[in-house]
Amino acid sequence: MRRKERYTKVLEWFAANMPEASSELRYGSPFQLLVAVMLSAQCTDKRINMVTPALFSRFPDAASMAASSQEEIYGFIKSVSYPNSKAAHLLEMSRKLVSDFGGEVPAERAQLQALPGVGRKTANVVTSIIYDAPVIAVDTHVFRISHRLGLSEGKDPLAVEKDLTAGIPEAVRPKAHHWLLLHGRHVCTSRNPKCSCCGLSPYCKEFNNQLKDKTK
Repeated sequence: MRRKERYTKVLEWFAANMPEASSELRYGSPFQLLVAVMLSAQCTDKRINMVTPALFSRFPDAASMAASSQEEIYGFIKSVSYPNSKAAHLLEMSRKLVSDFGGEVPAERAQLQALPGVGRKTANVVTSIIYDAPVIAVDTHVFRISHRLGLSEGKDPLAVEKDLTAGIPEAVRPKAHHWLLLHGRHVCTSRNPKCSCCGLSPYCKEFNNQLKDKTK
């Protein structure tokens, strides 16, 4: 199967079987989403959702967090991965958000990436969810499943992002990120992927290569 056909089949399957895909992070505003995504780096959404209710109650917006301290923020997020550096980034990000953007989360990826602790992946997630930007965020799940399915052979997240951007229609990209991420998180897992119950198996490059090897 050629890559273009594989993209078509994969996207059609997702559209039919996962039409309402969305982020599993819980948030009440663009600022809270930005904070949650920053915290989720190398940490599970489940853990972040356990931490953020108290965090957002104390810091509902950028102004309240900007007026706080790294030590106080740390107290709310100490159970997540790398809490010291994340507390520092959240404080610095909030202060710059207040000073440069009036406390509002900017819509442009470049402006988001200018904020402390905000990388390309985080910026893509936030702009695609909040502003419906036609971008693809590539995390470990999206990177893994893109290679397994045969959607990309990129050696790094940016290369995979470029392949996905070229292969996925603009209107579908914000939702496609969630399709790939959730499928990678719950079905096409890093260890013991659930190939026997995966609806994408007929189009999956790795699965079909394994079948060919078994029949040799």
